[in-house]
Amino acid sequence: MILEVADIRIQPGQQAAFDAAIVHGVTTVIARAKGFRGYKVNKCVETPERYLLMIFWDTLENHTVDFRGGPLFTQWRSIVGPFFAQPPQVEHFTLLGKSL
Repeated sequence: MILEVADIRIQPGQQAAFDAAIVHGVTTVIARAKGFRGYKVNKCVETPERYLLMIFWDTLENHTVDFRGGPLFTQWRSIVGPFFAQPPQVEHFTLLGKSL
């Protein structure tokens, strides 16, 4: 499994609208993508315009090729893109260890 982490910065004063938009975008668009396994979104306490979106994929290619190269990506960006203050920083991770 691959964890995609997107560090998102939005325009000031748009938090309430973005809170709704990001959840709507993930649950109605990204959730339909091949290899999607789940997500978490966290909002920063100290910097309220910063969000971390974490999406779990079966493979790296499910995100980088299947999703990013397909029509769902355009739909996703049309929902959340207008809020961005800058392009999100996106990285991918594999699990090394875990404790609950």
